[in-house]
Amino acid sequence: MAVIVQKACKQCSFISEDDVCPRCGGQTSKEWQGYLAVLDFEKSEIAKKMGISANGKYALKVR
Repeated sequence: MAVIVQKACKQCSFISEDDVCPRCGGQTSKEWQGYLAVLDFEKSEIAKKMGISANGKYALKVR
């Protein structure tokens, strides 16, 4: 059984399984910490502070 590795984009912090970010095209990394699920980015204060402009899963810190 294959293990799914979650990777975070080094530019926008979006979490996906891809080697290239599907949102911005940036490079992804396996080394990330923290997890943020944004359900309504227009009303989220945290999303505004992080510069997030779309709903989804995001890492808080990416190396």
